[in-house]
Amino acid sequence: MDLAPSALMGPLLMLLGFVGLGWIAAQRLKIDPRPIATLLVYLIAPLTIFRSLMNGGPTAEYLLLTLALFILVSTMALAVRWFTQHRFGAQEGALLAFSSGTGNTGYFGLPVALILLPPEGVTLYLFCMLGINLYEFTVGFYLSARGHFSMRQSLIKIARLPLVYAFLSALLLSALNVTLPSALMNSLDVFPATYTLLGMMIIGMTLSQVTIDAWDSRFVATCVGLRYLLWPLVMLVAVLLLQALGPLAPELGMALLLLGVVPMASNVVVVAMELGIQPQKGALAVLTTTLLAPLLIPLYLHLMLQLTGLGL
Repeated sequence: MDLAPSALMGPLLMLLGFVGLGWIAAQRLKIDPRPIATLLVYLIAPLTIFRSLMNGGPTAEYLLLTLALFILVSTMALAVRWFTQHRFGAQEGALLAFSSGTGNTGYFGLPVALILLPPEGVTLYLFCMLGINLYEFTVGFYLSARGHFSMRQSLIKIARLPLVYAFLSALLLSALNVTLPSALMNSLDVFPATYTLLGMMIIGMTLSQVTIDAWDSRFVATCVGLRYLLWPLVMLVAVLLLQALGPLAPELGMALLLLGVVPMASNVVVVAMELGIQPQKGALAVLTTTLLAPLLIPLYLHLMLQLTGLGL
């Protein structure tokens, strides 16, 4: 397994290039990122998840992984929300809670998984990632909305999110062994790349509006701590616990460890933009953790693989 920083430079440079395109688009073309955030939340993300499930052939074992990750990250987010609610403002606390339950598992993590993991490990990684995506647009979205809306308004917003219905529709079609026409499935192939491109561009668009006053050292430091201290620790403990309970497939162990070291999710900015809760602060925190990734990911993975025996 190649853990050198150079192995991660390809995905990183690609993502930073998309961020740069977003910055140029906002600066030169005066594009408003808010409609793009709405497009991502209500159209592109649901179709991306639907396509992944229909192509992945979900089994009971894979869906159990999805459920387990959903429960785990939802619990983490609720705990962070409780801990930060009296230490940060309502909007900052909501953003921290949302970010604590997710990471850049798709835009950044998936290209890295394709480099580091065998095919079976990539499949396991994808179904773990689905659990995190499901959290983002259910529990995570609710926690974010509560930073700006009442409980009733927040629940109404969740009920209107099509990703939940796309997820359930894909599961129902798979359970009924319904195969969609190949022409239709081929037409959905454009959505994962579009999801990545627009998801990273929206960070650049948001950064183009940032002023020096938006930098909040305490907020950014907390985000970095949640992403590069809490998450690696939780995933390391999870792998060690699973190993103690019985034989653990190395591919699953490596997939879980990789989930624990990716940078902050760019969906933090997408959701913050859609709900109007401090998107500039979120963009700065996401950019900071992304720039740290090539240095920290090899270090963390090397250490955790040694501690779990997966690197032997």
